Amino acid sequence: MTQRIGRRGALGFGVGAGLLAAPRLSLAQAPHRLRFTLDWVIHGGYSFAVAAERGGLFRKYNLEMPINRGYGSGRVPVDVAAGTYDLGFGDLTSQLRFMAENPDRGLVCVAILYDRSPLSATVRMDGPIREPKQLNGKTLAAPEFDGGRQIFPVFASAAGIDLSSINWMSVSPELREPMLVQKRADGITGFITSTAMSLKALGMDRPQQRVFFYRDYGLDFYGSGLVTTRAILREKPEAIRAAVGALTEGMIWAYRNPAEAVVALKAREPLTDVAIETERQQISFDEMMLSDKVRQHGLSFVEAGRLKRQIDATVDTFRLPNRPAPEAAYTDEFLPARAVRML
Repeated sequence: MTQRIGRRGALGFGVGAGLLAAPRLSLAQAPHRLRFTLDWVIHGGYSFAVAAERGGLFRKYNLEMPINRGYGSGRVPVDVAAGTYDLGFGDLTSQLRFMAENPDRGLVCVAILYDRSPLSATVRMDGPIREPKQLNGKTLAAPEFDGGRQIFPVFASAAGIDLSSINWMSVSPELREPMLVQKRADGITGFITSTAMSLKALGMDRPQQRVFFYRDYGLDFYGSGLVTTRAILREKPEAIRAAVGALTEGMIWAYRNPAEAVVALKAREPLTDVAIETERQQISFDEMMLSDKVRQHGLSFVEAGRLKRQIDATVDTFRLPNRPAPEAAYTDEFLPARAVRML
């Protein structure tokens, strides 16, 4: 999908008190107001959004957009379509599934900030499960709206897992990792940014975790993106443009200034474990954001062929009644200039 080249160039940030320096705006300008949700609790993987909010990028874009925690990637498109939020951030495959099931709701992705999918299934390294097929007949724990659980059927189809043999244990988000640590479940699903560090905090360090990334089994899917509705695009186009610009610049700034981004996170969430969230943030960059395409073309470089493969796999696995076209599922119209999106 050919990228639109925007009008703005790159911006250099000054750092004050560990955060971004922000220009002043005319009081005559009415702020752009949006309701925004993440797909999970606020942690190091979302430091870019917190840094943008607290450090001045929201002010630069004249944006009033409180950051709300989410309850799973599967919930994001539901809440956006229902009008609970104007804009959401979450796993693209969950969004595509919702689009195919509800074509009349007008959902559309306006930016992809994580180029690679973080979806994974995790088991104990010291356990008997050494390849995905050995999950047959086993018990997996996850919240019902967890992105890893929502998209597990696609992974199962690609990895040769008998989906009907899986026993699902529905748990609240805070109980997912303890189920694996306590050996009450054979495995868990989720974003690597959530599962890996939550398990580490419970005493199961990363070398003790065996992780099956869905992407390693033929699912070269895009990761997480910003989703809204066509109705909101018609009603608040400049607000969406402002939000996409601010969050894109926030991601770039956090990548270049990771320590300062975690400072912003701790200012927002005082109970933040700096060591844990610094590592989680780096996992987000390494496993989700960075790719050869992003290094070459910048954030939200979307190719129609790759997106179509993701749509087709989702539609075929779930036997959905509709197959969104790539240009209907994603638009680059609201992206900032390519220079702003370069690492």
